Amino acid sequence: MFLKKISLLNFKNIEQAELALCRGVNCLVGDNGAGKTNVIDAVYYLSMCKSSLPMTDGQSIRHGADFFLAEGQYLTDGGKSENIVCSFSRKGGKVLKRNGKEYERLSDHVGLVPAVIVSPADSALISDASDERRRYLNAFISQLDRSYLTAVMRYNAVLAERNRLLKNMPDETMLQIYDMQLVEQGERIHARRREFAERLQPVAAEYYRILSGDREQVELHYKSELNDRPFGEILLAARQKDLANEFTTSGIHRDDLVLRIGGYPLRKYGSQGQQKSFLIALKLAQYTIVAQEKGEKPILLLDDLFDKLDAGRVEQLIRLVSEDSFGQIVITDCNPTRLRRILDKAGGAYSLFTVENGGIGQETATAGAPACGGQLPAEESTKEAADRTRHAGPQEAGSAEGIRTAAVQGEVSEDLRNAASAGEKSGGQDACVTDTADKTSDGKEGAR
Repeated sequence: MFLKKISLLNFKNIEQAELALCRGVNCLVGDNGAGKTNVIDAVYYLSMCKSSLPMTDGQSIRHGADFFLAEGQYLTDGGKSENIVCSFSRKGGKVLKRNGKEYERLSDHVGLVPAVIVSPADSALISDASDERRRYLNAFISQLDRSYLTAVMRYNAVLAERNRLLKNMPDETMLQIYDMQLVEQGERIHARRREFAERLQPVAAEYYRILSGDREQVELHYKSELNDRPFGEILLAARQKDLANEFTTSGIHRDDLVLRIGGYPLRKYGSQGQQKSFLIALKLAQYTIVAQEKGEKPILLLDDLFDKLDAGRVEQLIRLVSEDSFGQIVITDCNPTRLRRILDKAGGAYSLFTVENGGIGQETATAGAPACGGQLPAEESTKEAADRTRHAGPQEAGSAEGIRTAAVQGEVSEDLRNAASAGEKSGGQDACVTDTADKTSDGKEGAR
């Protein structure tokens, strides 16, 4: 999967920006708070219909604005073009379009443009409770199996109804009905989680071995009551406990992904560097499985690359992901000199972009780096390619007039033009239609 160009409007601290990316390694550099992670998060948004961070859609709207819009122009590994537009407004909700056609359900999009992200926020997979690891599994499997996401949503809905019944007026007949529905969806979810956890284990262990230089062994396994006996028996045995506690105490919503290093719990015995290396190995294993299943290389997003990693492991990681088995990569770091040194030592071509106060511009590209945007003439120079990457100035960014001017120059899409025009007509109010899609991101078991 190749993201040729991304256009953003009112997304977090970015008023208006457009960036033409390259097929290989793309580096975003700038000070902390400049907007590097926001660009990464926008790419993730276009893949998973939500932020990679624990925040609501409304929190992704730039301060003082009423909506945001993100647009990505993609080229699949098979050569097919895809245009994805995600918008969210305070009044109209979220709208997602593929090639101009609006999705009826957000879940129908998940998996179309696969992406895998490695970020400092991943530390929650180790430090937080088990629900964080279940959400990780949900997001991973949902990119490969749409029916899995449907099962998770149905399970959550039934679980909420069962808990409501337990808290208010328990009815034996209704409990039996809810139990049958939980068993149907829960066993399906359990089977897929267990399968993919078993597939992750050897691949993640091998990536960790490479990153650590054979220093330690790591393992992961899926912990579930359903590993030992049928879900129906578990629910029946827990009936009295559920009635006493007024909620469902057993089920796949209590499962966990256990992470170990050298046979001991990673959270307690792993150093910060070991924990970060484990998380990277886990995400690279996820990348490998997604690529195998879909026949499409995901976009790999490496946010704050040097966080908790020494230069040696970073260099090893760069060498690893620069191989042909990986596709397009986006890296962020606050130290361009350090990043260039590591990239040059690892070898291979890359393009580097500067991010400052929400503005994005191409600074340098090494010899052999592919032209950015994917559609540039063969004779176009790197400098000319850089000139095609524009950012509206503060006096124009986010304004209706500024976007219309850019539209005349062919710099923004029809969706951006419509957003600007409608925003002006409504006095800055949102122009998006009501979101009728299912909401998968806020439930306890929703895909993340």
